Amino acid sequence: MSSSVVIFRTHSNVEASVVRGLLEAHGIPCVVSSGAMRNIFPLTIDSLGDVRLSVHEEDVEEARRVIDSHRTELTTGQVVRLRDEFDGLQRAAGYRFRDLGLLEHAMTHTSRANEDVSGGVIDNESLEFLGDAVLGFIVADVLFREFPEWDEGQKSKTKAALVSTATLARLAERLQLGDHLLLGRGEEKTGGRRKQALLADGYEALIAAIYLDGGVEDVRQFIRREFSALLDEARQNGVVAGDFKSGLQELVQARNKPLPEYRLVGTLGPDHQKRFEVEVVVGGEPLARGSGRSKKDAEQEAARLALINLNDAG
Repeated sequence: MSSSVVIFRTHSNVEASVVRGLLEAHGIPCVVSSGAMRNIFPLTIDSLGDVRLSVHEEDVEEARRVIDSHRTELTTGQVVRLRDEFDGLQRAAGYRFRDLGLLEHAMTHTSRANEDVSGGVIDNESLEFLGDAVLGFIVADVLFREFPEWDEGQKSKTKAALVSTATLARLAERLQLGDHLLLGRGEEKTGGRRKQALLADGYEALIAAIYLDGGVEDVRQFIRREFSALLDEARQNGVVAGDFKSGLQELVQARNKPLPEYRLVGTLGPDHQKRFEVEVVVGGEPLARGSGRSKKDAEQEAARLALINLNDAG
C-alpha cells in the first residue's frame, strides 16, 4: 500500500482480525502484515511475531478514532485487548491461560494458516501431535492406577475408545470448541466447525496448550474432569467407554440370550439438525430407546441405557 501508515500493532492474529474487521466495517481499507519468523513449534505469543495494520495516510485520523472508541481503559490507564475471543472456551474448559497465544495457536486450523499471505499464522498440527501423546500417557496412567483388576486387553481397548476421534469430538462439542476454531474461508463454508476430525484435532491441540501453559498437573486435572463420566461408565458397566453395543452383546450372550437387534423408531427435527431414535430389542423384548445425531450414535445410546437397565435388574 503506497503512502500507508501503521496504526495498530499486536502479537495476536485474533486481535488483528478483530481490528481489521472493525475498520472495514467503518469503510476503512487496511492491510495486515507480519514480521513473524516461522518457527516449527512456537511456545509463546511473542514467537508469533508482531502483526501490523496499515491504512492510507488520509484514513489515519479516522482509523485511530474508531480503534480508540472500542478500547477498554482500566483504572490504571492500561489498554486491554479489544475482545477476548476465547473467554467462553476457557470458562467451559475450567482453565485460564497465562499465555493466550498458546490457546490461539491451538485453535488455528491449517486452512487458516494457508490463507494467510503474511506468513505469520502457524497452524496447530504440532500441538495436535503433542496433545495426542499427553492424552495417551495420562489416560494410560489413570487406567493403570484405577483399574488394577483389568487385564492388558481390557485396558488397551478402553484406552483406544477413550482417545478415539468420535470420543474427542463429543467432548469438544460439549465445550463448544468448534465455535472458537480459526478456519480458512473454504473450510468455514464446508461446515468445518462441525467436522469430527477437526473437533478432535482441536481438542488434542487444546490439551497440548494446557500442558505447555500450566504443566503436567494442570493438564491431568483437565483430562480427569473431562473424562470422569466416561471412566465412571466403564467402571460401572465393565465395558469400553463409548462402545456400549459390544458390552451389551457380551452381557446378553453371557446370560444365554439372543443377540440385540436395533430398530429405527423415527427421526426428529429438520434435515440439518436431524436426530434419530433407535430401540434395542433382545429376544423380542424392548430394553431401551436412545437418540443421537446419527443412527450409530442412537444405537450406542440405546445400548448404554439397556446395559444400565439390565445391570439394575440383576
